[in-house]
Parts: sequence; C-alpha cells; structure tokens
Amino acid sequence: MTTEALAQGVLRGDVRALARAISIVEDGRPEAAALLKALFPHAGRALLVGVTGPPGAGKSTLVDRLTAHLRKAGKSVGVVAVDPTSPYSGGAILGDRIRMQGHALDDGVFIRSLATRGHLGGLSAATGHVLTVMSASGKDVILVETVGVGQDEVAIVEAADVSLVVLVPGLGDEVQALKAGIMEIADVFVVNKSDRDGAERVVAEIESMLQISGPDAQRPEIVRTAAAANQGLAELWDAIERFCVAAEGSGLMAKKKRQHVKHQFDDTLRERLLREVRTRALPGDEGERLLDRLAARELDPVSAAEEVLRRVGLA
Repeated sequence: MTTEALAQGVLRGDVRALARAISIVEDGRPEAAALLKALFPHAGRALLVGVTGPPGAGKSTLVDRLTAHLRKAGKSVGVVAVDPTSPYSGGAILGDRIRMQGHALDDGVFIRSLATRGHLGGLSAATGHVLTVMSASGKDVILVETVGVGQDEVAIVEAADVSLVVLVPGLGDEVQALKAGIMEIADVFVVNKSDRDGAERVVAEIESMLQISGPDAQRPEIVRTAAAANQGLAELWDAIERFCVAAEGSGLMAKKKRQHVKHQFDDTLRERLLREVRTRALPGDEGERLLDRLAARELDPVSAAEEVLRRVGLA
C-alpha cells in the first residue's frame, strides 16, 4: 500500500489502515514523514483527554467505563494507553489485547498501547504523532492514559486538551506527596473509588491545596467516581465539557492547542538534530570509542558534547 493510499484509509476510518499508520509513526519508519504530512491538516478536531495519576488509582478502569459512557452518547472514541516497556522486546508490557475487552468488537472504539521506551514524563516519545494519526481518522474523543509513574508524570499536559488527575483514598498522604508534580497540571480532579472510606479526606486535601492558588484562579472541579461500579461517569463528562466551554471562552483552549503543536515540533526537531549530529560526527564505531573514553573517565560528558558539536561546526 502506498503512503497516499494508507493516508486515505486512515481518513476513511479504516481500522487496518489506522493500525498500520500508527505502527509506522511509532517506529519512525522512513515513510512516517510523508504520512504525517498528509494527515496533519485533517487532525486537531478530536478532544484529547489525558488521564494521569499514581499507580493503583484505577485509571484503566476509569478509561474503560468512560469509553462506554461516550459510546452510549454516540461519540467515537480512541484510546492511547501508554505502558511500561518490556526489557526484552521493547514493547508495551500491557498490550491492548488484554485491555478493555468489552470494546473489542465495537467499530466506534480504537485502542492502542504504546511503550514508553525509556521516555520520561509518563508518555511515549511518539505519542504526539500517534495522536495526529488517530485524530485524523475522525475520532470524536481520544483518551490518553499515562503510564502511572508518580509526580514526574507531567508530560500529558503537553498533549491533552483536558488533563484529569486521578486520586484514590487509601494511598497515604497522596496529595502532599504529589503536590510538587502532577497536582499542578489538573484541569479536573477525579477522586476514584470514592465508595471507599477516606474519599472525603482526599477531597478535603485537594480543596485545601487549591486554596493556595488564590481566588482569581480558575480552580479545577473535583469529581467523585467509582468507575468499577459505573458511578460518577456522567458527572465527570459534564465537568470535562464545562471546562472545555470555559477554556474556549477564555482563549485557554486555543493556547493549549498551540502549545501541543509547538511541543510536537520541538520533540521532532530535537530527535532529528540528535540523529543527524550523531550520524555526521560519530560515523562507524566513533560513538563506541567516545563512550569508552567516558566510561574510563578520560573525558567528561560536557567536553564530549562540545567535541561532537565542533565536528559538525556548531561550536
């Protein structure tokens, strides 16, 4: 299949074309650039909802049940689940085949697992390109579930129109522990498993933390859910829609979307520059010899980087 034919298949919403296109951009194959060029003008219309939070917060169950709620409302849904990387295969440890089995036969739902492949911040390095492809396929809503790594998991704000931070009772002093990281990126807080003891304490801790932001700030809503029991999902979606309306009116949504493409551009440029510099400055086994000098402490990393940049005329 030619790149043009593959792009047309994605635009028609063909599942096989979409799966193949995502594999191409995730792996960074040579045809990825032409494919993204063809699809990018058709992307950007889907609502991107990021779902982040500590391990054990029930993010996967929440995404699963929220998907079912959206399908009942007649919306098509894409799910990007970013998982830890297998040290053996380099792929996602939790593959999409074992996720959300109840939606496997639903043509209105497309689920894809991505491996982080060592990328920090809770997302895969290829997430932005994957979201471009999935958005171009015509999905109304795309849910992005991050890997669940804790307070460093803030990259989702660079990809999502709405960021949900999911917390649960019973994780100790979770709000204080996460305050320096993901707590600041929430557009909507979700207290999941709210049918458990301690849910009101978590809500109170979030409200106390939000007071620090000051009275003029638009404070995120706090929504109680019990996803496993299908409770609070309609209220959660209502809160998401209210945020979107407010963000559209204030210009925040346009700013977010501008930042999304900026980060995608920066990430792509950084990757291309690094690859090009390594190719030009470290041909053959030059890279390994440089690493040998670093390992032997004969050369420090700053000097090594300066040496490489001099070789390509950038220092």
